[in-house]
Amino acid sequence: MMAAVLYGKEDLRVEAVEVPSIGRGELLVRVKAALTCGTDVKVFLRGYHARMIVPPAVFGHELAGDVVAVGEGVREFRVGQRVVAANSAPCQNCYYCLRGNENLCEDLLFNNGAYAEYIRIPARIVCKNTYPIPDHIGYTDAALAEPLACVLRGLEETGVQSGDTVAVIGLGPIGLMFVRLAKVHGARVIAVGRRSQQLERAQRLGADEVLLTGGGFDVPRAVRALTAGRGADIAIEAVGTPATWELAVQLVRRGGRVNFFGGCPSDTRIQLDTALLHYSEIRCLASFHHTPAHVRRALEVIYAGYITARDFVKGEEPLANLLEVMQYLTSHNGHLKTAIIP
Repeated sequence: MMAAVLYGKEDLRVEAVEVPSIGRGELLVRVKAALTCGTDVKVFLRGYHARMIVPPAVFGHELAGDVVAVGEGVREFRVGQRVVAANSAPCQNCYYCLRGNENLCEDLLFNNGAYAEYIRIPARIVCKNTYPIPDHIGYTDAALAEPLACVLRGLEETGVQSGDTVAVIGLGPIGLMFVRLAKVHGARVIAVGRRSQQLERAQRLGADEVLLTGGGFDVPRAVRALTAGRGADIAIEAVGTPATWELAVQLVRRGGRVNFFGGCPSDTRIQLDTALLHYSEIRCLASFHHTPAHVRRALEVIYAGYITARDFVKGEEPLANLLEVMQYLTSHNGHLKTAIIP
């Protein structure tokens, strides 16, 4: 089969490799749609991911497709069935899993290889994090389940409620999902982005106010002006830079909450005003990854039509063009997803 193999930093080759063989409890899935992701762009630029991928290896992790082979012992799926498989599954037996932190599982099993004609789904993921796709849902829509599950967990952890004012910093696909779902939760949304096109998308998805950064624009002052001088109830950072992490803390009111959702590069540090955090009782947290429960919830949201590919996926490209797509995304941060069709 043809597959995208990452050999190192920006060294990506679409080449012929063996079709994966499957064992007991596993599935072989023909990939019908694989979506680009900000994490994949980071992996492409850095040449590795400490927890997910060690080159040389096939990569990509947001996918939907058709079952073409079923391993011994599999009873839940059949050949020809349309499925979406998450990119991980917890052990459900370790210290963290038993305390409801399955995303922090000590033996969290990751699976990569979506940018290929076929992908092997390991038995644990087949058992705990693979789901049938209803007939009325397209492959590209279903493939949004993995990033959406992360966003749903972030909203849950942050405690977004109806009537809250939520400031979302960063309006790539993840930030736009936060905008959309915060509105579904009944919140007022202030969208903060660097490009007018991003702000227009945020408005289409329900943002009540939009702020264009850059040129010395004072974002905290603007947010306070929109909130009777108080600041937002919640700030969600969906960029992943130290500067935007520090900015997020400045956008919330006394007693406000901040979610550092975007992952910064390794070994980076930030500076925070300790007096501000202490005397204003600002609560800071970070959300990482998802759990099977959040993947199931994400699929329910997609099946209900609240999140659709037309809002988050710009177009389609063949697998042969993946290198060009990745190179483009490295210089167009915050761009919508592209569906890779092997």
